[in-house]
Order: sequence, then structure tokens, then C-alpha cells
Amino acid sequence: MKKKGWVKPLFDKILSALAENKISEYLINDTLKESVELFFIKKSLDMRRQKDVHHYSVTVYHDFSKDNIKMRGSSTISLFSGMTEAEISNSIKNAYYAASFVCNPYYDLPSGQKEALLKIKNALTDLSLSESAKKMTTALFEMDTEKDTFLNSAEIFLEKVTNRIVNSRGIDVSYEKTTVKGEFVAQCVTPQDVETYQSFSYDNLDTEALKTKVKQTLAMTKARANANTAPAAGEYTVLLSGQYVRELFHYYLNRSSAGMIYPKYSNYQIGSNVQGEDVQGEALNITLIANEPYSSEGIPMKDLPLVAESKLETIHGNSRFCHYLGITPTGQYQSIKVPSGSLSFDDMKKEKYLHVVNFSDFQMDDFSGHFGGEIRLAFLYDGKTVTPVTGGSINGSILDVQRNFSFSKELQVEEHFEGPFAVKLEHIRVAGI
Repeated sequence: MKKKGWVKPLFDKILSALAENKISEYLINDTLKESVELFFIKKSLDMRRQKDVHHYSVTVYHDFSKDNIKMRGSSTISLFSGMTEAEISNSIKNAYYAASFVCNPYYDLPSGQKEALLKIKNALTDLSLSESAKKMTTALFEMDTEKDTFLNSAEIFLEKVTNRIVNSRGIDVSYEKTTVKGEFVAQCVTPQDVETYQSFSYDNLDTEALKTKVKQTLAMTKARANANTAPAAGEYTVLLSGQYVRELFHYYLNRSSAGMIYPKYSNYQIGSNVQGEDVQGEALNITLIANEPYSSEGIPMKDLPLVAESKLETIHGNSRFCHYLGITPTGQYQSIKVPSGSLSFDDMKKEKYLHVVNFSDFQMDDFSGHFGGEIRLAFLYDGKTVTPVTGGSINGSILDVQRNFSFSKELQVEEHFEGPFAVKLEHIRVAGI
């Protein structure tokens, strides 16, 4: 017997609404997020916020035929605590109606069973969110020691997320994960006032990675304040480092997704030589990293080889596009790991180079392979001296340079990427003065 004052859980209200509307195929994502959020003005804590947010996402599937072809449309809605049962039922009914206009060819949904809650253990889970926030705050400001170059603002978010994924095919899985993320702005006031924005995200209590990022960003900002000329137009050996290495490698991650291959945006197939023929530089080896034990559809995920010695070994994707391609769904991956290269970063800098450390907007086009961006700060080595430069832009194609890749021995950890700190690209066109 239910006690007086008992309130039906939102999850049960959703199941009741699905049954009431006679919807037999569905996916429910139940997300509980606990967070500690710190906001700083310089080194002073301006605001501290603690939140518990419960969010539900419901996808309903509508099967129908069009021109004698079996279709499966879908529609996803968000539901919140405080909604009445009538509001929930009406929202789900409207979503089911909207799904009847989505003419996707039929595909199977993943199936499974109820599994015990998985808790992802690491140094973050050994501490409370507040204790971890204190350690990351210490790391954030440890390198902030100068008067003319400093952090003028920063934000740190510690989040513990519990995800439960339930579908109409028996899947009922859940996991708990703690992460730290944030952003900061570095400022240098002399000889000119400039700022650099930087973000960070770690799945562990990686205080050393944060200290290194702050140190590099402060040095970058100071150099930017002293840069006052653009490089001359021409062809350069370009060194990319930091987050831009991730953007370059994610080209291969994105091109190997079933969602790119099925509509023929990508011509990758298992066994394809993704680096082209006659590779003269370092061969690509990339591993897909499962940051979570399950995809958003409840598909079990694990680390998988993506590229081995330049050859594609895995096509990854959700149930829909994998069904269309006739392959086993793996879930959609966002993170990759790449082994270190054969050259030290110092060896990369023994000959003339243009090392771009900050773009205003670096873009890697997954469809064409073109990359480029406006240079906010670079270091130009002419064989004698190193000069900070700003302005101009680079423009190249990964298809032209991938045969001669050189990767650094030094490694880095960025959001969704573990791999070489720097990559060397030959014969890159630079628009300058």
C-alpha cells in the first residue's frame, strides 16, 4: 500500500504515459547530475553554486509504411520534474505524432537486459565534489604568479552524473561518472592588452594537465602581447600543437562513423588505407576510447582499434546507421588515443618552421579534408631567431599532407583526445603580408 502523500516517480509517469498512448517502441534516458560550480574573478571566489538536476529525455518510434516501404520515424522530447501526468502524456502523444512525418527506412533497435549500476572509479570518485574542486582550484592558480600576465577570470565545474538508459527491447543499464571541466581567460596588459580564452575537461583528477595548460596559456598570452606583425605570405613547414592536433586527428574519427559512410559523405570501408598510398611519414594508429560503458542507446561500449598501420579496422555508429550498413552497432565514439611519434618537439624545431599556437577559429572540414584558420599567435623560426607573429592565415588539405606526417614524442591529454603534443606538416600555404 502506498503511503499518504506518496508521489509517483516521474519515470513511472513516463511508462504510464507510453502505455496510455499505446507506444510500444521507446528509449528513456534518465540523467541525474550533481555539481559543484566555482566562479572566480582573478584569484577571488566570486560565486559558489551547488546543483542537483534531474533530466529525462524520451525518444518514441513510430512505424509505418510509405510507398510499400517500411519506415521508422522517431522524435525526442525533454521532460522535467513538476510536469503533471496529463502534461507528460500530451507531450509524448505529440512526439509520437511528429515521428509519423520522419521517413527513415526501418531499422532494428538494440536489445539487452537489466544490468547492475556501474560506477566508474578514478581519483575524482575517491573525494567529494567539493574536495576535488579545492584541488583543481589550487592547480589552476599555481602557475599564475606574474603581475602583468594573469588569469582574469575562471570557472570550475565538478560533476557527478548518473545515467540510466531504458528501452522497449529490454535494455535497462546505468552508470555513474564524475568529471571536471571549466574555462579560464588569461590576460596580459603590456605592451598591449590581450586576452586568451581556454577550456579544459578531464575524466580524472588531472591537476598536472591543468597546471601545464595554464602555464602554456599564460606564456602564449604574453607572447601575443608582444607580437605585432604577420608572417610573410608563402609556403611553410607548419607545427600544430595542443587542441589543434586533436582537431586534425578527429577527421579520421568522424570519417569512419556509420553516419558519414551510409549517406556516402565518406568513402571509408574496412581495410581502406585512410592515409593514402605511398606513406613516407609516420603511419597512423588510432584507438577508439570508450569514455562511458554504454552509448546513449544502451549499447555496451569498449575500446576498439580504429586505424592500424593506416588501415581502417572499425566503422562505429548508432543502431540506425549500422543497421543500414549491415554491421553490428558499436555506439558513437567521441574520443581517440594516438601513440607518441618518433621526433621530439625540439627535433621538430631544428629547421625553419611556423609554430601556430593559437587560431581565432581553426576549422577541419570532415567532408573535403581542408583545414585552416586565422593566426592569432605563431612563432616563426627563420633559421636564426624565433619571432612571435600575429595575423595571416593557413590553408591546407589533410589529403596532401597525411603521407608525410611527423608526430612528437611528447604526449598530451585534451578533451576527447590522448596523443602527440605536436604534429609537423610540410608545404602549407600561408596568407600573410
